[in-house]
Amino acid sequence: MEKVIKLLTKYYPVYLSGLWGTLWISAATVLFGCLLGLLVALMRMSRNKVLGAVSHAYIEVLRGTPVLLQLYFFWIGLPKLVPFELSDTQCIVAALAVNASAFISEIIRAGIGAVDKGQWEAARSIGLSEVHVMTHVILPQAIKNILPALCNEFISTVKGTSLASVFFVGELMTSFKSVSSATFLPLYSLIIVGAIYFTLNFVLSRLLQVLERRLTVSD
Repeated sequence: MEKVIKLLTKYYPVYLSGLWGTLWISAATVLFGCLLGLLVALMRMSRNKVLGAVSHAYIEVLRGTPVLLQLYFFWIGLPKLVPFELSDTQCIVAALAVNASAFISEIIRAGIGAVDKGQWEAARSIGLSEVHVMTHVILPQAIKNILPALCNEFISTVKGTSLASVFFVGELMTSFKSVSSATFLPLYSLIIVGAIYFTLNFVLSRLLQVLERRLTVSD
């Protein structure tokens, strides 16, 4: 225990930097994953069979292949597909966001599907277009159904960012590697990183429970 405390005291800036990296990568992943996931969800719910088939295939491919494989694909392939330079971090965030979008799209689709269909019919009967019905009537009501599951996805993403360390993108597991290589004390560094992950996810889980209770009361 004494060695763990000494290691944390000496290298806490490295761990704090890794924690910040984990948080911002997770936030960026969920943000861009939500935008892309909303698009995929709307495509999946579209009456257009082509859009429905494309979105279904998109979801199945991403959910049916390992995340690490997708990270390597983006890390190697994305810089060759775009006409501008991308950093390793940008490639990894893009890969994580695309992966998350497959799961988030199903969360959004389920949230929208939980809204009473009578709401849609009532809004259409007063002359609102489909776009206005979706943006002004359905989505505001669906958010209550979507938020708890979306917060769970964020917690999963926090843990999933650990794969970014394979590419030496700055986050907690990368901090573990840096400290371990400098001190040759991998076990103690791993204990510190594990404690940070646990504390972070524990706090996020409790905040999620508070959010769920408030949403339940507001209903």
